[in-house]
Amino acid sequence: MFGVGAQGNWADFNGSNGSIFYGPGFTNQSKTDAFGLFTGQVGYAWNNVLWYVKGGAAVTDNKYNGIVSGVVLDQANETGWGGTVGTGVEIRFAPSWSVAVEYDHLFMGDQNINLNFVAGGFSRSDNIHQDVDIGTVRVNYRFGGPVIPKY
Repeated sequence: MFGVGAQGNWADFNGSNGSIFYGPGFTNQSKTDAFGLFTGQVGYAWNNVLWYVKGGAAVTDNKYNGIVSGVVLDQANETGWGGTVGTGVEIRFAPSWSVAVEYDHLFMGDQNINLNFVAGGFSRSDNIHQDVDIGTVRVNYRFGGPVIPKY
């Protein structure tokens, strides 16, 4: 089996790391609101089971906040591009129905983000590293059915 695929998802991924700009006690908080994957896939099917691997491009919609003692000092919005690899297993359990389990890793890398001070007039640049691990379980229904020739 081989093919191409695209998917888009809303998300609520949060993470944080220490700020190199402000020093100890200050954090950069990241929030990913949505992501998309554009991949090529290769797989092997036997009986009612399909195993596949995939790889390609990833895009994320991100919001960043610089935080001190729970107070947001500066912020930024950014769309990031990176790569993705993944693997999954899909099992057909009834005609037109299947269930799948998939793992994807998004390599978003290190980026220098320009954060603007909330009160205005000041901005800074900080290096933020962002990788995302995603586990998915889904139930699929395939519309249509097998083509049965009639004579």
